[in-house]
Amino acid sequence: MPSSTSETMYNLSCYNPDSFVLVGIPGLEKFHIWIGIPFCIIYVVAIVGNCILLYLIAVEQSLHEPMFYFLSMLATTDLILSTATVPKLLSNVWLETKEITISGCLTQMFFLHFSFVVDSAILLAMAFDRYVAICFPLRYTTILTPQVIIKLVLSIVVRSFSVILPDVFLLKRLPFCGTRIIPHTYCEHIGVARLSSADISINIWYGFAVPLMTVISDVIFIAVSYTVILRAVFQLSSRGARQKALSTCGSHVCVILMFYTPAFFSTLAHRFGHSVPRHVLILFANLYVAIPPALNPIVYGVKTKQIQEKFILLFSFKEIQ
Repeated sequence: MPSSTSETMYNLSCYNPDSFVLVGIPGLEKFHIWIGIPFCIIYVVAIVGNCILLYLIAVEQSLHEPMFYFLSMLATTDLILSTATVPKLLSNVWLETKEITISGCLTQMFFLHFSFVVDSAILLAMAFDRYVAICFPLRYTTILTPQVIIKLVLSIVVRSFSVILPDVFLLKRLPFCGTRIIPHTYCEHIGVARLSSADISINIWYGFAVPLMTVISDVIFIAVSYTVILRAVFQLSSRGARQKALSTCGSHVCVILMFYTPAFFSTLAHRFGHSVPRHVLILFANLYVAIPPALNPIVYGVKTKQIQEKFILLFSFKEIQ
């Protein structure tokens, strides 16, 4: 009877681990304090930049347009992405708090993947916005009405939530009887699943299917949108009109490249770069989740004239006060 009880307790502990241990950046432990400094600066820039962007869009009536609504949603998602990963990284490398509860790990994993899928969908919505603005300028306000914007935003959130939530349940069903050490700075679906001694083929296939259904399809539709946009732009007779049309897409194209290029390189490196040192892959993965949220508001601030003007006006007004 006692042995049966102890076996039951063992099985329960297998299925319900209290916590995991995030190693940090293996091989660079002696540089952890220094590594945290640039990440802290990047995080502060991301928080301040995106908060200023959200404030300007909220208070300035002239920025209450579809493009800026999507931009405010992108800024909100970037705040979630940064906050879900960087603070834990900083506490890991500076305070040596490597332990993370199972609920904390699942929550971090959910918001990490959810933010990524939402960001991808927002970039697609912004590509559609530019397509309508350039190809149907006279019908822009009648096509992208407030009702349409609300429906697009809701569909983005619902789609992202629906495809990422199953990851949580796919992990919760797994037994974790062996090691609970995660050789990373944050929890991600397949990284946590690999700690289990059970069959994780469902996790692997679902983890492969989600990007295929969401991110890859978004990239294809964005490429189609810009093919049509470029075709329409180069059919314009005026050189000035062509330059103006292209400049309205400049900031969006920069953000697209900053978002997708590191993601694809990171994916390829994890799949095929077996000779790449683990600490390089982990550093790259952390830079990927930290840098785009910091650079996005800067890119839009520099390349979008309306935001640039309102930003200068905001701070010049404060100086006068």
